[in-house]
Amino acid sequence: MAATVSFTIDSPLGPRTATVAYERKGAGEPLLLLHGIGHHHQAWHPVADVLAAGHDVIAVDLPGFGASDPLPRGVPYSLDSVATALGALCAALGVECPHVAGNSLGGLLALEMGRRNLARSVTALSPAGFWTEAERRYAFAALLAMRAGARALPVPAVRRLARSAAGRTALTGTIYARPARRSPQDVVAETLALRHATGFEDTLAAGGSVRFTHDVPGLPVTVAWGTRDRLLLRRQGVRAKETIPGARLVRLPGCGHVPMHDDPALVARVVLDTARSASGVPHPHG
Repeated sequence: MAATVSFTIDSPLGPRTATVAYERKGAGEPLLLLHGIGHHHQAWHPVADVLAAGHDVIAVDLPGFGASDPLPRGVPYSLDSVATALGALCAALGVECPHVAGNSLGGLLALEMGRRNLARSVTALSPAGFWTEAERRYAFAALLAMRAGARALPVPAVRRLARSAAGRTALTGTIYARPARRSPQDVVAETLALRHATGFEDTLAAGGSVRFTHDVPGLPVTVAWGTRDRLLLRRQGVRAKETIPGARLVRLPGCGHVPMHDDPALVARVVLDTARSASGVPHPHG
């Protein structure tokens, strides 16, 4: 079950309280897990137990997503303010400079935390922010179509669709290479998470002008891209490597945009290898 934590963040209107839901398990060096736009912390469930064998794993619902409250009034859904909020979240949980792994929007946030010295290592899975304008428009159109579908379908229709492989593909084929393998209950849950994401439009609007153009020196950075990513095309990984020359660029064969479900063992290994290269902690699975 997810817990919640409240903490103070600055806004143009003065200090405001934010409340975020998270799930925490395991022991060891802290590892913060960040999902993509419209998703929720359960995106990390396929890899969480393996990661928690050697780490204090904290999977969060980003503000305005999952079970987390929206950002307080006056706080924008910008890269700057959300990264600042994540730093305040870590402080509230007693976590100093965690390893950070993120997917899509979460990957962009992980890189920003690394740039700000708020992370001891970064694993970015298909991170946002390395697109051309045409690629960004394409991705946003696909996301808006998924959001519109999730909001238009009555819940009984979502449940009915999720019972068949074809229906699961229709609902989530944009982000998974193997959507038919997903469980019906997971597909229903993430479709409803997309439907109810209060931060979706504001996050998308803020993302329209975002390009990640900074190096992230002084810590291990891995950028990993699924070879079957249909949302953010994998050539964006080459741009990420050009932007962050010290990063390790990893292919995830057969994986889509949310690779944690397509190949959990590979994703867990990539995250653990990155964290281990920062800390020297022995690999918990070999």
